[in-house]
Amino acid sequence: MKAITTTGVTVGRKKSWLGRAVWAPVLAALLLLVGMPQASAADSFYDYKSAASLATMKPGTVLRVRTVQVHLGPIPLPYDAVQILYRSTDMLGNPTTSVTSVLKARNRPVSQKVIAYGSFYDSLNPRDQPSLALAGRGNTQLGGGIANVETLLTLGYVNQGYTVVVTDTEGQTANFAAGPEYGRNTLDAIRAALATKQTGITDKAKVALVGYSGGAIATSWAAELAPTYAPDIQPKLIGASMGGVLVHPGHNLAYVDGSLIWAGVMPMAVVGVARAFKIDLTPYLSKRGLSVFRQLERASIIDIIRFPGVTWKSLAKPQYAKPEMVPEFVRSVNQLILGKGTPRIPLMIYQGAGGVAEGTPVNKQYGPGDGVMVAGDVRELARTYCGRGVPVEYRQFNSLSHVGTAPKWIDATARWLKDRFAGVAATSNCGSVTPGNSLAAVKLLPAAK
Repeated sequence: MKAITTTGVTVGRKKSWLGRAVWAPVLAALLLLVGMPQASAADSFYDYKSAASLATMKPGTVLRVRTVQVHLGPIPLPYDAVQILYRSTDMLGNPTTSVTSVLKARNRPVSQKVIAYGSFYDSLNPRDQPSLALAGRGNTQLGGGIANVETLLTLGYVNQGYTVVVTDTEGQTANFAAGPEYGRNTLDAIRAALATKQTGITDKAKVALVGYSGGAIATSWAAELAPTYAPDIQPKLIGASMGGVLVHPGHNLAYVDGSLIWAGVMPMAVVGVARAFKIDLTPYLSKRGLSVFRQLERASIIDIIRFPGVTWKSLAKPQYAKPEMVPEFVRSVNQLILGKGTPRIPLMIYQGAGGVAEGTPVNKQYGPGDGVMVAGDVRELARTYCGRGVPVEYRQFNSLSHVGTAPKWIDATARWLKDRFAGVAATSNCGSVTPGNSLAAVKLLPAAK
């Protein structure tokens, strides 16, 4: 059996059931759903206008509950989702709302093995959120199909005997890339699921955090924030598996800048962060920048292909040729760097470093990545956690890109979850993880004259 050599570890090619039976249909269904008509009507379930009353509620408070039939695009499936509108907290600490969907099999006892699944729907459009897609009311455009296709992954977990909590991690205003907000929405969703009788989840439940790419933003921040933001949930957590991890957004912007496929993530993330922090970046943008930012206001991750090779310099006024010259950017991005908190659960982290295959060259300052995420940042985050006594199983695939690493992570996660829920002690390879990049805060640079 041929193997792939990673950072200090050799990993075989054996496939798990989940990888064989779920990942291939996901890719096939993505092609099937292109152009497939879907419902996209307004939904009053999401409307909660009383901000004043929200301020008096605790995070995780249940506001509304409904049960819907799970859909794959317009196709109804024999599964139910209990959907919960609940109170959460935005990037600025203000009360807000979000929705989570608890997926369970019909005619079977509710499993107390719970997966809090972070979706990689990655969008600036609230119509792309997973709850709408699961209810068959999602976006009619291809971006909405991301959440539809991901339904196959989550139902794969349900078929394996888990109850799955899928949250609109970006909140109801789709604040893409605002990590702490993802984490709070995830933790408050678990609170809401536990407090809702219709889910069947009891106080005896154990919860694992799972997410890849955009879903890893939710998973990583939920793991870091749980001890302080949700100490009531922390004892229920048994581990977190993540792959393709966004660690230091300042580094990521530099890494994808001008790249062939992923360059559009740069302005998309800046739009999302500006929205989350309620900051106005228009004084810093060129005419092209203003145009691009307007085009991205309701964009999904699919829309980045419209901006191959785009650079920050081309979007900004000459005196702000580097994002580090914008004070609002520096203040906000420094709040989005992982590693300030410490998870108290075992972690599994998978990361690719073959991003050249997806059109992103090795960065002179930060080194290789998977095309969108920086491997040296992820490695250093793993080492940071290791140094604080967190059990970490880290794998870096030097020849695999962001998309290519995903099936490896899916396969490994299925096995890893089985062990965690069985009470098997987590393994750690901290001693073999090599040093990465500094995760220090971004420094403000003076604007050019």
